[in-house]
Amino acid sequence: MRAARAVSHVAAPLLLGVLGLAAWEWLVLAADLKPYLLPSPTAIGAELVASGRLVLDDTLSTGWNVLVGLVAGAVAGVVVALAAARSRLLDGVVSPLAAAAAVMPIVALAPVLNNMFGSTTEVSRQIIVSVVAFAPVFFNTLKGLRQVRPVHRDLMRAYAASGWQVARTVTLPGAVPYVFTGLRLASAVAVIAAVVAEYFGGRQNGLGSAITSAAAASAYPRAWAYVVGAIVLGLVFYCVTLLLERLVARRMGGAVA
Repeated sequence: MRAARAVSHVAAPLLLGVLGLAAWEWLVLAADLKPYLLPSPTAIGAELVASGRLVLDDTLSTGWNVLVGLVAGAVAGVVVALAAARSRLLDGVVSPLAAAAAVMPIVALAPVLNNMFGSTTEVSRQIIVSVVAFAPVFFNTLKGLRQVRPVHRDLMRAYAASGWQVARTVTLPGAVPYVFTGLRLASAVAVIAAVVAEYFGGRQNGLGSAITSAAAASAYPRAWAYVVGAIVLGLVFYCVTLLLERLVARRMGGAVA
């Protein structure tokens, strides 16, 4: 039964994807759409084969910026949430700032940071990713830290547990699912932020710069090939986050047992 369910979970999305690509190919051929409007999947696939090395290099470059920025933003989000959960005053100060960072336009932030750190470094792009990733991790972690039932906290105090023992055995384990919810959200927006940031100056590497250059040269199938690279990169980060969540949940379940 489990094997059949696992197969169905994999087969259904694959079948939907194949049908979607077939419909896309048919639409381009039937409507005689020009490549600048919408290239066909076969043309994009051929470009992926021809320029696979270039797509891979730019995907790895963007992926490194996403990884650095995501880790920095997630760590900062968890640490600041831990502090805000213990101080209402700090929460009142940080939460509005985090909300402002969440809605800050990347198109406005990227040129400023590029001028600050120069066009020969990736620091500005990594900072943009970390700023974007901070908010979902912070708010979800803070919510998780406040989900502890008072009866559980009172029970630990009755056993004369210290503040660290309460946090280690009750507060932090209860917040872990919320932390990973924030990480899943952050992993998706982090890739988008990195690609968009690459449009606005800096080193001419990464998927955003490659998409811009290919479109400017009217190489539309190649531009879409880089878009495919961005999609794959986003899926990789999301799946890795999901895998980490399951591993941590399994380990915590075994420790509790």
